[in-house]
Amino acid sequence: MVLWTAAGVATLGFLVALEIVARGYGFSGPITEQSREVIFAPESGPLLYGGLALTMVVLTWRQRLIALGIAAGVDVVFFLVRWALDADMNFGNGALWVVLGVAVLGVTRRTGQERLLLLKGTGLGLLLVAGHKTGDTWLLITSKTRATVLDAYVAAADHALADPSWLVGRFLNATAPVSTGIMHVVYGQLPLAAALVGLYQLRRVAVERRFPAHHLVRTFLVIGLFGPAIYMIFPVVGPVFAYGTDGGAWATANLWPDVLPPVTGPQPIPFDGITPRNCMPSLHTAWAVTLFIHSRDGSRAMRWAGTFWLVGTLTATLGFGYHYGADLLAGVVFALTIETAMRCSAHGWDRAGVRLVALGTAVFAAQLASYRWLPTEMAARPWLYGPLLLLVTGAVIYAYVRTARAAREHEREPKPGVPGQRPAPEASASASASASASASASASASASASAEPTDSAGAAETATTGTGTTGESGATDAKPELV
Repeated sequence: MVLWTAAGVATLGFLVALEIVARGYGFSGPITEQSREVIFAPESGPLLYGGLALTMVVLTWRQRLIALGIAAGVDVVFFLVRWALDADMNFGNGALWVVLGVAVLGVTRRTGQERLLLLKGTGLGLLLVAGHKTGDTWLLITSKTRATVLDAYVAAADHALADPSWLVGRFLNATAPVSTGIMHVVYGQLPLAAALVGLYQLRRVAVERRFPAHHLVRTFLVIGLFGPAIYMIFPVVGPVFAYGTDGGAWATANLWPDVLPPVTGPQPIPFDGITPRNCMPSLHTAWAVTLFIHSRDGSRAMRWAGTFWLVGTLTATLGFGYHYGADLLAGVVFALTIETAMRCSAHGWDRAGVRLVALGTAVFAAQLASYRWLPTEMAARPWLYGPLLLLVTGAVIYAYVRTARAAREHEREPKPGVPGQRPAPEASASASASASASASASASASASASAEPTDSAGAAETATTGTGTTGESGATDAKPELV
């Protein structure tokens, strides 16, 4: 309870601070944007229904059908009212109403663990929507506060990796429209794929009445929370904007993907106040890596789907000119570091986890520093810096695989039994021996009674009341039977 309360207070404080900053730049923040969707047309109906799906993992199947029916009914009413008033048309208000209704139900009609479970489900659904709106606010802030971008530095450093964005961009152009159509679906539906994996991991919450200690949604939300903060430190818009047609008059030249950019004397590039500085690190890469990791525990079809989405996302981010190759390497390290930290926070910190988080943080910082301060040297010596970048990224991947495998084996180790539930073999043997001795003693006593039928009534009374030598012996013989 203390941990959840602290996390809730910290999240609320962050959202309030972001709202204040956004208001200072003349646009509404995540709290306002999410609050207005209670009544007004939402930006994304599927996103709100995705939040409802996450909330419904705490409900039974009967309650889920009722919740969906109420959400659909509310949306129908909103649709008719908007149609009559000629207002903006969209759906999703019903889903948000039901999510909030689950919270009200938990507070007013449930107690104890059941109340906490419903509030956790509500928080999970609302965080999905709030995370999306928080990211949008972050991106607007980056475009307003970072007047220049560092694309020239990353483009120069990317020469050490053989300019993969230019190579993949030419490949997609040559195989269009088939390849570009598939890649657009993969790139755009990454949140849907993540939601399906997350729902698979949370499928037993309604039965077990508890959430798993760690799941995909936790890492997804934290990546979306901290990623835009790095955008503020290292603003980059991507090759299709800095060197392509999408940059318009702000692009340095129309070079992508046919002509490689120059590498001599990189300087910050002035850019517009609209385009988000959302490249370093590549959060699409980070999310795809996280999806791939969590799909490993699913069925064979899910594992193949996770692999396909990882490869497809990497191809799309490069081939559409949204990212440089250096962004992708930073995104991989960023994702593995956060995933390790989230797993350790759920299962307990150990020495291997601490070492991996420290290694990932150090490698990520070294990557950003090298992109900013050593780009021309990296471009001049690709035979050295290219393999070095791949080597340090591979070291983080290797360390993560070893750490995760060891943690999984530790979790699968049989836990010691709870005392008192099942007798130990030694205890069972002792109990059997005691029972045998008791039976033998009872038989001996019966035989003695049969052999001495002429005992007096006083002796019999003494044995019954247990006040004589014979009675004490009889009481002792009776103890194992009482036990």
